Amino acid sequence: MSAIAPPPAAVGGDSTAPPMTTIGSYAKRWWDGVRSGDLGSLPIIVGLLLIAIIFQTQNDRFLTAGNFVNLMVQGAAFATIAMGVVFVLLLGEIDLSIGYVSGVAGVICALLLRPDGNDIAPGLALLLALSAGASIGVLHGLIITKVGVPSFVVTLAGLLAWNGVVLLLIGSSGTVVLQDDFIIGFANDFLSESMSWLVVLAAVAAFAAIQVNGLRKRAKAGLPNDPIVIVALRIGALALALGIVAYVANQDRGVPYVAVMVGALLVFWTWVTRRTKFGRYVYAVGGNQEAARRAGINVDRIKIAVFAISSLMAALGGIILASRLRSVDTNAGGGSILLYSIAAAVIGGTSLFGGRGNIKSALLGALVIASIDNGLGLLGLGSGEKFVITGGVLLLAVTVDSVSRRNLESTGRA
Repeated sequence: MSAIAPPPAAVGGDSTAPPMTTIGSYAKRWWDGVRSGDLGSLPIIVGLLLIAIIFQTQNDRFLTAGNFVNLMVQGAAFATIAMGVVFVLLLGEIDLSIGYVSGVAGVICALLLRPDGNDIAPGLALLLALSAGASIGVLHGLIITKVGVPSFVVTLAGLLAWNGVVLLLIGSSGTVVLQDDFIIGFANDFLSESMSWLVVLAAVAAFAAIQVNGLRKRAKAGLPNDPIVIVALRIGALALALGIVAYVANQDRGVPYVAVMVGALLVFWTWVTRRTKFGRYVYAVGGNQEAARRAGINVDRIKIAVFAISSLMAALGGIILASRLRSVDTNAGGGSILLYSIAAAVIGGTSLFGGRGNIKSALLGALVIASIDNGLGLLGLGSGEKFVITGGVLLLAVTVDSVSRRNLESTGRA
């Protein structure tokens, strides 16, 4: 669910702007938002704590360093695909093809890198696979916008069609084993201990610089700022969280490269949604498509771009999954990939009604999905139990979103 929006800022140095200089006023603003239904990431954080407590009491291996590293690797593909899903959901649309789009990209990458004389560089194979994914998204977007077919129908047809493409590409070989160390390394190589701490320091320093620069710009413009203590707490919380991740992971194999990749994608797409004109347009179209059109936004172009992003991220997620499994087969893109990726975005807090959500929803939701899947696996439960419980969590998340949205509308904050 979306973060609590700050009160409308006054123009220039208007002295009537409410100064946000005390912790008390900041806390009151947060609590008023929670009471009115703007829960932010609170439900998902509480849910993660409950999941950790429940599974640890049932199996003491759940919170071990080795299983923690496994969780990061297992959730990476779902988090990556879910980031693209967030963009689609922000428009109030749906993309049911992401599973087999990921399969198509994984199969293309594996086939191009077979040691049969193709002599294609891994980087080029990766680029071609990602380009195929983005092209599929553009195709979906053109059909949706120019022909007028609903996204549900277009992407449902895509689910079937791209499943067929996976089968055609694999052919009679059945399974294609990845043999390129570069691609395999995505999900199977780890940072050294010293490198992991350097990454943590760099991330915290960059975040601190962004926060301080934001304070400086708002002060220069005469706009209200959050209390310095709150900003310091944000920086400290990030440093603590990343420090714990690095410390625990280094007790086992280390921080996976794929976790760093997911973190970089999180930062990039968050910047796109929050700091670019394109991101503002996505929220505008999701909030009220007709109003956005009348405001001069090219709605069709935004939709095409969003579906291209969704399929691009699905393609990258498919390559990550192929890297983790070290192979692709006729079931590439099938199974629980579609369910888990959409569920991750929704459980993390992205509204199905459009206009509300953020990229971190994908990461938080993927953590929940991976934790449930991993924890139930440690308890020896099968796919049936996993799907039932995940479906229940998804229903609960959507129910919370619906109630929250109704409360926001009743208080005029929607």
